[in-house]
Amino acid sequence: MAKPTTHFVCQACGSCFPKWSGKCDGCNSWNTLVEEATVDSFQKKTTHKAQKIEFSSLDDVSTPLPRLLTGIEEFDRVCGGGLVPGSVILVGGDPGIGKSTLLLQVAAITSGKTSCAYISGEEAADQVRLRARRLQVSSTSVQLATTTHIGDILKSLHHGPQVAIIDSIQTMYVDALDAAPGTVSQVRASAHELIRFAKKYGVTIIIVGHVTKEGVIAGPRVLEHMVDTVLYFEGERGHHFRILRSVKNRFGPTDEIGVFEMTDKGLQEVHNPSALFLSHSHEDVTGSCVFAGIEGTRPLLVEIQSLIAPSSLATPRRSVVGWDSGRLSMILAVLEARCGLVCGSRDVFLNVAGGLRITEPAADLAVAASLLSSLADAPLPKDAVFFGEIGLSGEVRPISQQEARLKEAYKLGFKTAFIPKSSKPLSVAEMTLISLAHLVELANYLEAKPKMRKAYGG
Repeated sequence: MAKPTTHFVCQACGSCFPKWSGKCDGCNSWNTLVEEATVDSFQKKTTHKAQKIEFSSLDDVSTPLPRLLTGIEEFDRVCGGGLVPGSVILVGGDPGIGKSTLLLQVAAITSGKTSCAYISGEEAADQVRLRARRLQVSSTSVQLATTTHIGDILKSLHHGPQVAIIDSIQTMYVDALDAAPGTVSQVRASAHELIRFAKKYGVTIIIVGHVTKEGVIAGPRVLEHMVDTVLYFEGERGHHFRILRSVKNRFGPTDEIGVFEMTDKGLQEVHNPSALFLSHSHEDVTGSCVFAGIEGTRPLLVEIQSLIAPSSLATPRRSVVGWDSGRLSMILAVLEARCGLVCGSRDVFLNVAGGLRITEPAADLAVAASLLSSLADAPLPKDAVFFGEIGLSGEVRPISQQEARLKEAYKLGFKTAFIPKSSKPLSVAEMTLISLAHLVELANYLEAKPKMRKAYGG
């Protein structure tokens, strides 16, 4: 009998090494190598006979993918229009953010259309039932089970439920490996078995994945490459709403979001998130600006707030919540170099209201307007929205989907829009469009420059 061999696997990146060392050469992480037994794939002789595969052309007519609507519109939108049979969805998020609550609601509503199973490896059955009673879904026909053995799960799902929720993948294990549950080898092997079963029998499997302190799904990155869809459940504990964001989807668009509100009866859909993020936008305060953004295919209006205050520190603070701190430094540098506004000796605080995180560069103009308003101590027009990208020379660059942003703003009662100057004329009924080619035009329009020089004794 061959002597079993071991190797050392990095729990952060999945790299393998013949012997232990303190630092992983693959990702430069310290103390992440764990000894695991190797499985010699050549010990088992295969009986598969090689056959010639058939090729087809790209223009062959294929039938549309069938979709199973869960009944939760926000969840269906993020998934690309519903659940695809045979697909595997990975849902990640911070502890306590509401992943299990959301998926139990999905299972409960979906069970009215097809058979659905909820398999928990972290909680006892009584704990899941207690949550179901709180969510008022205990009377649904969801099949509940608690186990951590992949073999038992696959045997139970054979010719059984058409939708299965696994909570979570870090608690599952397979017998072929000696490693403990949650290690790289067990996570990868468990996910592989679930994906192979889903493709073979057309079962939709939703997997819950833990995240690390950096906010990415724990385990090797290959886990996200293996599944069809990766969803992140985001939100701040101090806020009552959550955002489900798609970062990968083989059957639909990426960067799509769904907005939910956390209540005492579970997660409720928010059909008009712009109104939620603009609940306090009509107050007459300086440094407040409304940005017309795009999240996936959905236009979304959000309030950006800034505060510039005198600093008692040798190095003034730059505090940012919901936006990129490096991009804020760039906007401040452009305002100083191209517009003559100096704020290097003052603390700058920037906040995206509601806890939403903005990643698109179209928010540059809105941030600049918010900073100018705070510098000049003058409120911006209440009925105005801003969007546009700012270059290092101070030019305002055009962005995509401008008409969708304007239509969303008009629907919510905004009458003025500060937009980039574009060669393509835009026309929205009863909206005043102010085109800007350079950031100086915005400063002159808001009369920020004279007031700023007066405030600093210029």
